[in-house]
Amino acid sequence: MSPIGVRLCVGDLSVVIDNGIFQLTLSKPDGIVTGIQYNGVDNLMEVLNREDNRGYWDLVWNAPGGPGTFDVIKGTDFSIILQEEDQVEVSFTRNWDPSLEGRVVPLNIDKRFIVLRGSSGFYTYAIYEHQEGWPDFSMGETRIAYKLRKDKFHYMAISDNRQRIMPMPDDRLPARSQKLAYPEAVLLTNPINPDLQGEVDDKYQYSCEDKDNKVHGWICFDPPIGFWQITPSDEFRTGGPLKQNLTSHVGPTTLAMFSSAHYAGNDLSPNFRNGEYWKKVFGPVFMYLNSSWDGSDPTMLWEDAKVQMLIEVESWPYSFPVSEDFQKSEQRGSVCGRLLVQDRYIDDEDIYANGAYVGLALPGEAGSWQRECKGYQFWTSTDDSGYFFISNILTGDYNLYAWVPGFIGDYKYETTITISSGDVIDLGDLVYNPPRDGPTLWEIGIPDRSAAEFYVPDPNPKYINRLYVNHPDRFRQYGLWERYAELYPDSDLVFTVGESDYTIDWFFAHVTRRAEDNTYKPTTWQIKFQLDSVSQNRTYLLRIALASAALAELQVRINDSAVNPPHFTTGLIGRDNAIARHGIHGLYWLYSVNVQSDWLIEGDNTIYLTQSRSSSPFQGVMYDYIRMEGPSDFD
Repeated sequence: MSPIGVRLCVGDLSVVIDNGIFQLTLSKPDGIVTGIQYNGVDNLMEVLNREDNRGYWDLVWNAPGGPGTFDVIKGTDFSIILQEEDQVEVSFTRNWDPSLEGRVVPLNIDKRFIVLRGSSGFYTYAIYEHQEGWPDFSMGETRIAYKLRKDKFHYMAISDNRQRIMPMPDDRLPARSQKLAYPEAVLLTNPINPDLQGEVDDKYQYSCEDKDNKVHGWICFDPPIGFWQITPSDEFRTGGPLKQNLTSHVGPTTLAMFSSAHYAGNDLSPNFRNGEYWKKVFGPVFMYLNSSWDGSDPTMLWEDAKVQMLIEVESWPYSFPVSEDFQKSEQRGSVCGRLLVQDRYIDDEDIYANGAYVGLALPGEAGSWQRECKGYQFWTSTDDSGYFFISNILTGDYNLYAWVPGFIGDYKYETTITISSGDVIDLGDLVYNPPRDGPTLWEIGIPDRSAAEFYVPDPNPKYINRLYVNHPDRFRQYGLWERYAELYPDSDLVFTVGESDYTIDWFFAHVTRRAEDNTYKPTTWQIKFQLDSVSQNRTYLLRIALASAALAELQVRINDSAVNPPHFTTGLIGRDNAIARHGIHGLYWLYSVNVQSDWLIEGDNTIYLTQSRSSSPFQGVMYDYIRMEGPSDFD
């Protein structure tokens, strides 16, 4: 422990909290992080920025039908919640009243900051409340942003294999870069660091699934300092464990994302209607500071940050936040059980759901968790035998959901589960019957809600991020959508079952084609397969699982490329923009297409898949998995 206790100094315009390891300065009554003094550096925050553009909570909101408004949340009242030698907790609140209608988001917001004795960092959390009868609104995003000194922090780390020296923010200015297809992406033409010339910088290349988004941040070499954002729990984030969010990016900026439409579209923008009551605690998250005597090896600070992350995860839920809205461990409950899969076309016995994702979210339809954005979610993975245990669940009503890699569709436990303090609910054996009507005639891909197993091309040499050369996340390179027309300049993809290899012959995204006049054209892919015989007056089934959709419409035709209307269409679906944002998946979609036997012929058959919407290069779908089933053996 630190030899001194935590000290609080409240001035007219600032609040300073010092525990002898670092000093945190907050504006008063705004509650903006204006300064962090640590390891001999007077301020880690970007001193060239205005004070309200350094470390802040923000949100994007709009009234129904109105434009979005970006709001840096500034408190109007300051209060001391707890002042002791071992802990200081302070509050910056902004309360809503009718005189603010149309100008300020209709929420009461309470931002809290906590500094503990002996802790090399600080915690922050916030309580949002929409009272009954208040105006309707939508919230497109809420997060915390920290902007560090660009003269100090040049090395960014997100994971063991995603860390590098980053460009400077000045490198993104017109004199040093070339704009690409959207504002976030630029080609570095004259960067300050010449080693980075010819690379693409795009913050979306550093996105991460929430289940893996536990620690990320920046390293300063002189003096050796690490600044890390640690999120010990996903419970307050929206969209489930596979939801992707931004992390750190050029600025140097580090983000704690709580709710966003990234890789999901408007489906993950909570809409508050009919004056409904809503309250939610976001966080706490931990801003961790570390340093070393030897600044030559940045991995030392990264490794230490990972250890600290594990300590924070083990400490969740924290015992020290004062707010009664943040439930402590003894106030929460738990759920356990075992998940099995029943698919008689694979095994006569039930199959252990190994590595399945099992979670609690607000009550809804099967699979609704991936679009759920108002409540809390609690997820885990099953062991080799299908057993799961979910602990520290907030009290309330939930459905239990699951999905199993290797099987299509979503499981839902039909009974609503009510969690009370101290509950340990054992659900016993649960059996998931994945969608299945008949034997598999053929399949393409792996049902894992990702397009990563398909052919991901090398990037155009003109648009490379060297971090992702020979990298497992090669799909995060810029401009891969343009490679399709280069691979298929005159005709579209044709996949022959039994001959083609989906890892080579199935492009990862079904995209549009740019024409010579710079317009875009729909594309039609073909699946060719043989049937030795056709069971007359029987129904076959085509299962199409999509890993992503962006303003797309997928039309299916069987053995007749011109039939109109098509045998099946999804209609207009999706706004996840995962193709442009290097995401390899967005939201999951599953379609089951009844195929009449008189559409099929003995011998050679062709399925035509047309993505018919074509006003931009980013419209399209990513396939997760396609399966053709024969008629049921049990009819």
